[in-house]
Amino acid sequence: MSIRDEIELFRLEHLLKELKGKEGRGTELISLYIPAGRPLSEVMSVLKQEYSTAQNIKDRTTRHHVLEALTSIMQRLKLLSRTPPNGLVVFCGYVASDVPGKERMEIHLIEPPEKLRTWLYRCDSVFHVEILEDMIRERDIYGLIVVDRSEAVFGILKGRSMQILKRITSGVPGKHRAGGQSARRFERIIEQLAHEFYKRVGEYANRLFLDIPDLKGIIIGGPGPTKEEFIKGDYLHYELKNKVLGVVDTGYSGEEGVYELVKRSVDIVKGVRLFEEKKVFQEFMHHIARDTGLATYGENEVRRALQMAAVDKLLLSEQLDKHRIRAVCPNCSYEFSLTVESRVESVKCPKCGSQADIESVEHIVEELGRMAKNTGARVFILSDATEEGRILRRTFGGVAAVLRFRI
Repeated sequence: MSIRDEIELFRLEHLLKELKGKEGRGTELISLYIPAGRPLSEVMSVLKQEYSTAQNIKDRTTRHHVLEALTSIMQRLKLLSRTPPNGLVVFCGYVASDVPGKERMEIHLIEPPEKLRTWLYRCDSVFHVEILEDMIRERDIYGLIVVDRSEAVFGILKGRSMQILKRITSGVPGKHRAGGQSARRFERIIEQLAHEFYKRVGEYANRLFLDIPDLKGIIIGGPGPTKEEFIKGDYLHYELKNKVLGVVDTGYSGEEGVYELVKRSVDIVKGVRLFEEKKVFQEFMHHIARDTGLATYGENEVRRALQMAAVDKLLLSEQLDKHRIRAVCPNCSYEFSLTVESRVESVKCPKCGSQADIESVEHIVEELGRMAKNTGARVFILSDATEEGRILRRTFGGVAAVLRFRI
């Protein structure tokens, strides 16, 4: 994923998460989806008609809020010469606050990450973000099956996360003397039990994977020959059998085998974000363990490296909830920047202690990502859904870097 895509995807995911939590006093939050290629003149005509209709709203406050929101949208659209290449999405309205009567107007203009085909105008008590959410959801989905004679475990690999879905046991006895029965008859019984177990594995696989519309493939693993026996038989639905990308040897079965299967499938599912993140994190840990001087971590250290254009790969935790504030003191004219744990309404000048004027607030991931982009560094945003992402956040403060040269 490019630097631009990674940061913009984070920004969009973060914004949509915020917008989903916002509510209006009544049906006065406007969601507007403008398809790619739609003339803005047509959009303005529709909005003017909606403005006329909104004048008939009985509730005075709701009427005022809707009319103001429509006016704000039309004013913004007048600044555009044409609809952006991928279309445009606008969210606008008075968002409710904890204090009654203190609603605040918000407007957000978003160019979708892919071409928008849908026209939508809706006035509601919430913003409708579902279409954008569908655009950014992970589409690289792989089914995982680890099977041996004693058990089978099913998992799913989706973007940067792996999830265990189901574990079943076989009941097939291990090799031992058959007692009074002939060895041949005992083997037939075992083979019949194995056949019934494979049928159950296939049924569970069909149940778990057939209804996944974006399933790109299935990877099957396990110790010993059991996985090959399962594949050769007609236990999987033909649609799933056609999606088997590879059969991988693992040293373990069970859940541990699934994690091993994921590690051994790098060449099969190249490009999946999970593997890219694992690879760069392993590179970072290699430099840390060997003290090569080509890795650093912590916001201040990484910021210094970015300012020196020394960063080759920037690793950021998706869970970072910090903002970078730029402010100026009206009393002593001192300009300064600082990082805060969450959004703040006011800051004091570190030089004279007076109330400072906040000029800009930017999420720390976006700010450091922008610095990386300006110096040609690659950006990797690691999710807490992975072990690497959790280690990055808990052990290294959520900010780390692999360097081009020692500093």
